[in-house]
Amino acid sequence: MKKTKIFADANLAVGAIDPNLYGSFIEHLGRAVYEGIYEPGHPEADEDGFRRDVISLIQELGVPIVRYPGGNFLSGYDWMDGIGPKEKRPVRLDLAWHTTEPNEFGTDEFMKWCKKAAITPMMGVNMGTGTVREAARLVEYCNHEGGTELSELRKANGAKEPYHVRYWCLGNEMDGAWQIGHLSADEYGKKAVEAAKVMRWTNGECDGFGPHPAPLKLIVSGSSNHEMDTFPEWDRIVLEHTYGYVDYLSMHRYYMYSADRKHPLEDFLGSADDMNEFIGTIRATIEYVRAKVRSQKRLFISFDEWNIWTLTAPRTEPLWKRAPHLLEDVYTFQDALVFAGLMNTLLNNCDVVKLACLAQLVNVIAPIMTKKGGGAFRQASFYPFKAIAHAARGETLRTFSDSASFGTMYGKARYINEAVSHDKNTRTVCVSLCNYAQEACETELELRSFGDLAATGYLEMTHSDLFATNGFDHPDTVVPHEKDLPQVKQGKVTLTLPAMSWSLVTFRY
Repeated sequence: MKKTKIFADANLAVGAIDPNLYGSFIEHLGRAVYEGIYEPGHPEADEDGFRRDVISLIQELGVPIVRYPGGNFLSGYDWMDGIGPKEKRPVRLDLAWHTTEPNEFGTDEFMKWCKKAAITPMMGVNMGTGTVREAARLVEYCNHEGGTELSELRKANGAKEPYHVRYWCLGNEMDGAWQIGHLSADEYGKKAVEAAKVMRWTNGECDGFGPHPAPLKLIVSGSSNHEMDTFPEWDRIVLEHTYGYVDYLSMHRYYMYSADRKHPLEDFLGSADDMNEFIGTIRATIEYVRAKVRSQKRLFISFDEWNIWTLTAPRTEPLWKRAPHLLEDVYTFQDALVFAGLMNTLLNNCDVVKLACLAQLVNVIAPIMTKKGGGAFRQASFYPFKAIAHAARGETLRTFSDSASFGTMYGKARYINEAVSHDKNTRTVCVSLCNYAQEACETELELRSFGDLAATGYLEMTHSDLFATNGFDHPDTVVPHEKDLPQVKQGKVTLTLPAMSWSLVTFRY
């Protein structure tokens, strides 16, 4: 391949990177909660049953916000089942995942776990079987100071101070026929407006009282993926109902490489460019509705479910089991390479994508895996997430690249996939690079606008086996390695990116 040249300028910013771009997701699904973040009796469990080793790994990963409790689970969930004395909580059938839900872990446990893990909670309200009234009551339980039945109930359950939850999802994937209580776009849009109104009123956001010091951040359900027959018409209709009442439109998208390995690898490697197109369509839909409803407000995207999801093994455990092993994908080096490209895409759209949730966090299509009563390990995808989340701060810069391209089922994709960020406060520049070619590629970065620039870190992740994985007995098979720092000459640095690799280079000026 010819040398690829990438240019970035300090004065050409895409937008500010919201730290919530590095969020994640915990659902009552499989072993995400039970045997994941919560396992009373485990050697690493604290007095509340929270696994301290898992909390430590989550903090290492750099996750600032977590979405809870679903997911498909949300559309059949009564939040009242998960509060109060545990011995009195009902055991229910979860019709979303066909398991038995003991309700030992609920709203109060999640809030307590968030505090211990230094996590901002992102709660969901049930827009499937749930009602507008129930949504308002959950906000009251979480946020009202006291003096009412629900706020006093929270105090009786051990939380004297309100939780002050700001981020709220108005349901989950309501465009999907698989959703409990599935609605049409028009039906959902009308219901979401009413829920948004009463949730804000419950939070004290009322006309005539001036601006609220901490208004709710409301996320309305957008398309589950861009292959839905209703996409993007669903998003348009829902936004025309809700634009003046919400702050974000949600997006969900998973990418996969076929387990039988019969589909071209190039289709999988093109995932990042496809994600970029998906975001572009949603961006355009938001702007169309903003113009149509004559609004001055800017509405953003919450990409609150994204990941690699390979579906490598069918379910083998019986129906109605408590915390079965479900969706426990083991990520390969190849998965991690595509994963890094998806993160680059999120960064390159940070002007409109202000919140994102890696789905999910522990055990279920997750970067962290645990063993009941045993240890935990970092999946291959853990490493690019961690490195980028810690290093890519400030703002994303617009890049100009002459990378060659290849054909995929989505169209053209670039061999060299990049994201460049700049933090003015720390005077640092971060460059994340994926090489999707089957050969090494010499790549020149031109960063002359920063003046006297010096490299401070260089990570490289590659492997001779694209299907190499980590595991409990081999936790470090797929990890990044530190490289010798490259020299910067007159604002330029030349790197040789190995075939099928991800690299992260940091600089200071």
